Amino acid sequence: MPTRARHTRRRNQVLSREQIVDTAIDLLDAGGEGALTVRAMTDRLATGSGAIYYHVGNRDELLDTATETVITAALAAKPARAAASPAASPEDEIRAVALALFDAVAEHQWLATRLTLQIIRNPAGPVTVGIFERLGQQVGALGVPQVRWFDAASTLVHYILGAVSQNARIEGDTSGIDPEADREEFFDATSQAWQELDPQSHPFMHAIAGQMGEHDDREQFLTGIAVVLDGLTNLR
Repeated sequence: MPTRARHTRRRNQVLSREQIVDTAIDLLDAGGEGALTVRAMTDRLATGSGAIYYHVGNRDELLDTATETVITAALAAKPARAAASPAASPEDEIRAVALALFDAVAEHQWLATRLTLQIIRNPAGPVTVGIFERLGQQVGALGVPQVRWFDAASTLVHYILGAVSQNARIEGDTSGIDPEADREEFFDATSQAWQELDPQSHPFMHAIAGQMGEHDDREQFLTGIAVVLDGLTNLR
């Protein structure tokens, strides 16, 4: 009996909420949401399901916590540009937040769906509040009238979420595209298909076909942010 008590106490001391969440993120990164099962968690952590439920609740709560952990870390990370320039402009700060979210989703493909669900289902939660607060403060600093703050910040959030989700789907997460498909092959095939369109009926698509295969997702994303920022300055 004393031996069992010592073993249980030792296991509880080693297993922590942070360890459980980190393990969940590893499983999600490796295989998406389908890989995050109680069986996989208990096997990886060498513990019972009760210990997991005790620390993080059910599977949905674990997904929410994993999302919050990744997003909080991404928003807290100081980009190199911001570190070198403490007096960054509102535009620079907005770009830094946007790129932090873009890079987080690029690293964690499962995050795009969970991030959108957090914004929709938990508007008072730390993920939604954290993103809106960081972006919203800069919207105010841009000189946007306070009566337009909600619309302006929402526009930024909607663009960021839409862009990062599209990028995640192109990589083959949940869009129905073959998960094994090569990204370069996908763009080359699309570009070729656009080039074969009738240039008289589709002059625009025909003109940009070559740009499709050459574009950089990150640069394209920043171009979108620049367009939104230009629009926000016109609200002053």
